[in-house]
Amino acid sequence: MLQPIDLPTHALTLHSAAQSRALEAAALAGQPKGALMERAGLALARLILALPRRGQGPILFACGPGNNGGDGLVAARLLHQHGLTVRVQLIEARNSSSQASDARNALQAAQAAGVSVHAGWQELAGSSLAVDALLGLGLQRAPGGALGEAIRALNAQQMCEVLAVDLPSGLLADTGMHAEGDAHNPALAVKAQHCLSLLTLKPGLFTGQGRAFCGRIWLDRLGADGISDSDTATAHLLGHDSLAPWRGEPAGARHLQHKGSQGDVLVIGGATGMRGAARLAARAALAAGAGRVYAWLLGSSVDSDIDPQRPELMHWAASENPADASAWRARTVVCGCGGGEAMETYLVTVLKQAERLVLDADGLNAVARAPELGAQLQARAARGQATVLTPHPLEAARLLACSVAELQSNRLRAAQALADRWHCTVLLKGSGSVIASPSGAAGGAAPAINSSGNAALATAGTGDVLAGWLGGLWAQKPELPAQTVASAACFWHGLAAEQYSGGPLRAADLVERMHALHQG
Repeated sequence: MLQPIDLPTHALTLHSAAQSRALEAAALAGQPKGALMERAGLALARLILALPRRGQGPILFACGPGNNGGDGLVAARLLHQHGLTVRVQLIEARNSSSQASDARNALQAAQAAGVSVHAGWQELAGSSLAVDALLGLGLQRAPGGALGEAIRALNAQQMCEVLAVDLPSGLLADTGMHAEGDAHNPALAVKAQHCLSLLTLKPGLFTGQGRAFCGRIWLDRLGADGISDSDTATAHLLGHDSLAPWRGEPAGARHLQHKGSQGDVLVIGGATGMRGAARLAARAALAAGAGRVYAWLLGSSVDSDIDPQRPELMHWAASENPADASAWRARTVVCGCGGGEAMETYLVTVLKQAERLVLDADGLNAVARAPELGAQLQARAARGQATVLTPHPLEAARLLACSVAELQSNRLRAAQALADRWHCTVLLKGSGSVIASPSGAAGGAAPAINSSGNAALATAGTGDVLAGWLGGLWAQKPELPAQTVASAACFWHGLAAEQYSGGPLRAADLVERMHALHQG
């Protein structure tokens, strides 16, 4: 059954290229030869009929020599038999033996049905839709030769939209990044407006460059619906059900709540010149529903400095003896938002004492600079203290002592490496934020990829809002696993941006939009 993958109601499983090939082999077992390719071609043809096309020109199929091209050839034949004008350009089919057997049979069937098939590339002028059926899951290096020329031509044309089959050619299924190239064969990938994923959803569709290159994503499981519950998933795609713990209480139970039962949050940061970061985090924690929110603005001892526009926020001063463990146990701590270098002075105490800690921004940078802080961070899990790190790619690269390019080349692997190294749950921000917990952690949850969010969040302060919102949710449900809380906060944060129709979204306005979603 064909379904759009926008903001799913429930979490969806994501499978790597290797897992997808294994599931494909299982789906093929016991079936007549070519049956799965026929179903894939039928799914593609149905989607093409449902999509708006530009004008009445022919539908162009750019087909490679493998099974991805075979899926395109089946769809071309079915649409031709339906009365539509189609044109197939077969790329790098040097001879019939170079094709996979099912694809070769699909080519012969298309030609026998009267489909116009041309070897090599021709101009796209006048096409109403272009279908990228060049490559599939087996991609290991940047496509070159005629395949590379076809990808460049698809990207250069402006006449019609592009629909990619399974994933855009040149994009890696596991990472969402371009396949590695070199001086003679540079990295490139098709930039599509639609992508039909077949049998499984792949992680690369939703993180890295995937969301920018795939456009709107569709899925057809080709009748193998049972794989959605597979225990072998590489990751999960977050859906609306991640918010359930904060939305599912019966009305009667809410009458018994009071500010003391909703949890306390302490935000530490906001050094001179960076007060706004801590204020945004504190506002977000308050809007998320925390009963009481305290702010420790570094270098300040004046109550009025906290936030004149939010008098509900309370001052928490260093004079209250932060070394006293009892002062920390009842509070969820959000630390690092705008803390500057002053953050390092207090971080040893924070790492030793906080029962639940969201470590952001300058807190992360301090850990990357100081080995003794790193040792304290690693020791927290053994003491039963829970931690969520919320780095953006540069902060994450510092924590892993690698380049941003290396980190971004495989975001799922990087998030897992961070979680394992620091014994923490990690929320790696970016397009398709990744949430991972240490391998073998209680619950054994696979990493999650966020399905919500867009470029409206690319403004100063939105990361501080996310950290504060996470702290506010966690204060209310301290019994929940850190990954569950981080996943909900990330989805909520992105959902507010999804429902915003303007340009860049200012961070203070983001808090109010998230609060409105909370009330909805």
